[in-house]
Amino acid sequence: MEKTDIKSLDLENLTSYMVSIGEKPFRAKQLYEWMHQKLAADFEEMTNLSRALKEKLQQSAAYTSLTVVEEKISAIDGTRKYLFGLSDGNVIESVLMRYKHGNSVCISSQVGCRMGCRFCASTLDGLERNLLPSEMLDQIYRIQKMTGERVSNVVVMGSGEPLDNYDNLVRFIRLLTDENGLNISQRNITVSTCGIVPGILKLAEENLQITLALSLHAPNDQVRKSLMPVANRYPLEEVLSACRTYFEKTGRRLTFEYSLVRGVNDNLEEASALSALLKHHHGHVNLIPVNPIKERDYVQSEGQAIKAFKNLLEKNGINVTIRREMGRDINGACGQLRKSFLNAE
Repeated sequence: MEKTDIKSLDLENLTSYMVSIGEKPFRAKQLYEWMHQKLAADFEEMTNLSRALKEKLQQSAAYTSLTVVEEKISAIDGTRKYLFGLSDGNVIESVLMRYKHGNSVCISSQVGCRMGCRFCASTLDGLERNLLPSEMLDQIYRIQKMTGERVSNVVVMGSGEPLDNYDNLVRFIRLLTDENGLNISQRNITVSTCGIVPGILKLAEENLQITLALSLHAPNDQVRKSLMPVANRYPLEEVLSACRTYFEKTGRRLTFEYSLVRGVNDNLEEASALSALLKHHHGHVNLIPVNPIKERDYVQSEGQAIKAFKNLLEKNGINVTIRREMGRDINGACGQLRKSFLNAE
């Protein structure tokens, strides 16, 4: 008999589950609190549940609790990178970044990724499987429990393409923002996509107030295709049209992520083309100096080129920031820690 993944159930479904195993409905509220507020690592921590109930749950329920395989702490800025072990032996990574406005955690949505973006380590070994809502949640729960510090912002921008794991992603967001759980504001959640058009349009209808970040990385289809295979399926015109729909339906401004790769997409002609492309879009551009990975020959743009690119965008009325590099000394970029762990096995 397949066990029920109880940490992925909302309170209503958890109540139905508890009744189905012969328990009183109020037990669901107790269990939900232990999982999503007190962040219990296992049933043994749940002191107000009877021994008989714990044994019953052990038999019929799967309880997701990630284990720490490795933790790296940046000597530069205190960023913490975690490699977590899953129950099936797979590993995923998450990053804790501390800012003045609060703690931000970047989580993975899949084990690996099948999108094939040329500058990303997450995709080098392809997609292993989707993460369950409980496995996405528990990255945040373990980090908050270990540090004793509240997480106020969550970015779904680690390994994986979130919209390639659509249903689990939406369930995760609803659980994370539930007032009976951690109750993180939807406005403090950012979901990044490489541009899966049907997923963007579907997300626009979910009545959520999250921020959508589009991995843009080029101002035209030709350059974009050389960097991101997904561009062969969804041309820029279609992607940006979906982004416009997302803004119209939600009122949420978008973030356009742009990784600067020396000699590929960082010259002033491209900055000018990007300005023209985005001038009627509601959002801002986040310039990212690309993280070099040894499996690819992409090189980070020089400081002067990054500054000139930013200045030209600003001159053309585009709202732009340069992402502060966090955790460079601990392989802070997506997929790097998992890749080095797999290579060492």
